[in-house]
Amino acid sequence: MKNKRTDIRHDRPPRPRSRHMPELQYTIEDVPPWYLCIFLGFQHYLTMFGATIVIPIVLSQPLCIGNDFLATSEIMSTIFFVSGLVTLLQTTFGCRLPIVQGGTFSFILPTLSILNLPQWTCPVIIDQVSPQMINASINETMETLTTTTVTMDVMTSMNMTNTTTMTPVAVVIGTPEHREVWQQRMREIQGAIMVASLMQVVIGFSGIMGCLLRFIGPLAIAPTIALVGLSLFKPAADFASKQWWIAIATVVLIVLFSQYLRNVKLPFCGYSKQQGCHKEWYPFFNLFPVILGIAIMWGICAILTVTDVLHPNEGEWGHDARTDVRIGVLQEASWFRFPYPGQWGVPTVSVAAVFGMLAGVLASMVESVGDYYACARLSGAPPPPTHAINRGIGMEGIGCILAGAWGSGNGTTSYSENIGVIGITKVGSRRVIQTGAIIMMLFSILGKFGAFFVTIPDPIVGGVFLVMFGMILAVGISNLQFVDLNSSRNLFVLGFSLFFGLTLPQWISTGKNADTIQTGSQAVDQIIVVLLSTSMFVGGFLGLVLDNTIPGTEDERGLSQWKKQFVAEDEDGMDKDNAKRTFDCYDMPFGMSYIRSWRWTQYIPFCPTFEPSISSCQRSEQPVEVNAVHVNITKELIDETNGYKRDTTYL
Repeated sequence: MKNKRTDIRHDRPPRPRSRHMPELQYTIEDVPPWYLCIFLGFQHYLTMFGATIVIPIVLSQPLCIGNDFLATSEIMSTIFFVSGLVTLLQTTFGCRLPIVQGGTFSFILPTLSILNLPQWTCPVIIDQVSPQMINASINETMETLTTTTVTMDVMTSMNMTNTTTMTPVAVVIGTPEHREVWQQRMREIQGAIMVASLMQVVIGFSGIMGCLLRFIGPLAIAPTIALVGLSLFKPAADFASKQWWIAIATVVLIVLFSQYLRNVKLPFCGYSKQQGCHKEWYPFFNLFPVILGIAIMWGICAILTVTDVLHPNEGEWGHDARTDVRIGVLQEASWFRFPYPGQWGVPTVSVAAVFGMLAGVLASMVESVGDYYACARLSGAPPPPTHAINRGIGMEGIGCILAGAWGSGNGTTSYSENIGVIGITKVGSRRVIQTGAIIMMLFSILGKFGAFFVTIPDPIVGGVFLVMFGMILAVGISNLQFVDLNSSRNLFVLGFSLFFGLTLPQWISTGKNADTIQTGSQAVDQIIVVLLSTSMFVGGFLGLVLDNTIPGTEDERGLSQWKKQFVAEDEDGMDKDNAKRTFDCYDMPFGMSYIRSWRWTQYIPFCPTFEPSISSCQRSEQPVEVNAVHVNITKELIDETNGYKRDTTYL
């Protein structure tokens, strides 16, 4: 029987297409030539690059890294290395869709809330000053400050008490003391991400994601994601305000490329199995709007630097837009640096940090489920079955644990930007994404490559922030397309969740208001402070509770239309055998003959032979849950799907 199954897989005809499936040059299981894999994989790397470099830059100030650009480049290299590693795991053993994994903004707000606790208050960080601008007395003062530590009484009066370490009054960037300051905070975030991600692993591999989605609708998702973008306005303003004209010009270019020129196509050399090498028209500006905007403004800043149009004196307005401000990091960075687990030390764990990070984990999971369906649609694969969804969520949890162990300061999630690239290039091959993942890992090992991108002037980064954080806000609001906005019920839930989600965290983070929370337990106090200072948790929790407790119909709440996006369209024109065969792309890469021979695997939620009908969240006489979402489908489709799975169990 094993040989028969192998013959079927190798000799089968081309994958059938439905009239709804996009015309693809390469479908999910096709393997393009190696040179095309490299070129298209590098394109995916460039696509996720713009969103990924933002994360370590945003975290540099809360982590007390300051202007230590070498440390920022090391974290940047780490996040790219982990992204490549997790992408390989996801495409090989996870949901097996051609989907890129990378850093997530959902983890940023919990991280900021954790680092806002009193014990993580940053000391005074002194920049390395050029020899022309210092004298012997300043050197002596800086040296004295570097070696001075605070007594416990002074630390308590400054609201900087830390019972585990003695925080210096001031540190000089690049010294061992400074590295210990930011690495200590990084280790706290690492531990929080690793422990909180265990919940994602359990939810994914246990198959209860579908149960959770029954209670999560657009009115819970919209404020959760929207508040991520709204709450990040301060770092965007801080970076952009260093030279508003450069920041605004960056915004103008990105908007020009992504909106006004999105339908303009340029000729490139293309290749297909039918036509060979030929001229292909691609929407180049729509593919790389962020990269193009950064590159052009970077070049303009270089010209303004050489001509001294931008002020050469530190502290003057516009100086931070010069391209030579951080040029020294290229000399300091090593050519090769291999990121490894525990490179910043052994992660530490606190209960407050773990609970705070759970909000980011849940938001990341819900976002990824929608990405799976979009990716399957564009890559020529059938809608992912339940076991693929479960495996994908579980693998993302493992990816977040690896990201915490490596010390990227962030987790991982699916990247919607790269899904859009599949729709544009018409290449949905899994092998292309795996090649791109290897490219990510290789470039992350080149230390000077990461250091090079750290030299991007702050105003340019601020312009990118203005566009990206605005898009995150818009993505959250877009979930309201399914909701009846003429309903006063829905308007109340949405408005109150958003406004209170901004108001309460702002009050908690101001002055000593956090000290008003006194439960008698310091650990419980910290948990409550972290949760209430995380706007996405406050707004999302209120939206979830109010939407599920205030009476309203499913149509009014938008649940009916929202859940329809997760339902597979009928594959017209595809016979029954072909419809069954298309689901083979979600099988494990090896060992399927053994998995199918073991009857008990149909009870394992992440096995390809899993029977959704035995899930405790579903009842055969009720509308069943397809692909982890509770939706109504016809009994004929249920019988056909279950019949297919029963047949494949004995192959």
